[in-house]
Amino acid sequence: SGLIGRSWAMVFAAGGFKVKLYDIAQQQLTSALENIRKQMKEMEKSGILKGSLSAEQQLALISVCTDLKAAVEGATFIQECTPENLELKKKIFDQLDLIVGDNVILSSSTSCLLPSKLFTGLKHVKQCIVSHPVNPPYFVPLVEIVPHPETDPSTTEGTYALMKKIGQSPVKLSREIEGFVLNRLQYAVISEAWRLVGEGIISPTDLDLVMSDGLGMRYAFIGPLETMHLNAEGVSNYCERYAEGMRLVLNTFGPVPEFSGEIVQKVNQAMSEKIPVVPKVLDARRKWRDECLTGLAKLKTQMKSD
Repeated sequence: SGLIGRSWAMVFAAGGFKVKLYDIAQQQLTSALENIRKQMKEMEKSGILKGSLSAEQQLALISVCTDLKAAVEGATFIQECTPENLELKKKIFDQLDLIVGDNVILSSSTSCLLPSKLFTGLKHVKQCIVSHPVNPPYFVPLVEIVPHPETDPSTTEGTYALMKKIGQSPVKLSREIEGFVLNRLQYAVISEAWRLVGEGIISPTDLDLVMSDGLGMRYAFIGPLETMHLNAEGVSNYCERYAEGMRLVLNTFGPVPEFSGEIVQKVNQAMSEKIPVVPKVLDARRKWRDECLTGLAKLKTQMKSD
């Protein structure tokens, strides 16, 4: 019932589904429900609440439970949201494996643990899948669906259909790969950003501006491949024009950074001057980020319907 679990609960409730939120301590669940209620009421007031139901109707769909067996009784889909710890997640799935039937989908929110490490050896492995959300899932709809080598195709298709139904934007990976897709793209950007700042080519704040007021402007609506397509007369034409230049630049990229030492201090200092590392300030900036994401999501929805 942490940040990701709460966000998932809200997403499923917005889609009209009954949700049982499980945790080991009642106090954590009480706190989670209070937080969910506060968020939903604020979003309803601002006119940005997801789904067709009112906040009260959505809240009525969410109940809490400290008993795992009772929590999953009658469930058709189970979304695990424990901390990013392999042993802890394996322990949960080992427990679930003993108590679930053959018709429930067992899904993990993991952002980097491979399905083969999580689910291998489970009796219900065919029903297991990774559904990796983007933080925060309520405001950013992408979900990466990653199968175990033994995952049944019906599990993948069922998860994909459910995510579409609750208003998320699912993508299917044909097989598992380290970092899945989102983090592989994100880490490639972070890696080159780190090198450029480390070599003194650009300041940390200006680097972020290149993304937020440059690449990010179009990437909010189209991806890198469509960008290529539109920036020439199709992808083939883009490659004819720019392949040599791209290879020239890519060959100058340095090794994978260590993410330690002086550059950490340099980047941290720049970011801390902009956003001091104080809980109140960080929370305010996160709230601002979520409001921006909500506004962008509304704009994108509006543009699609137009």
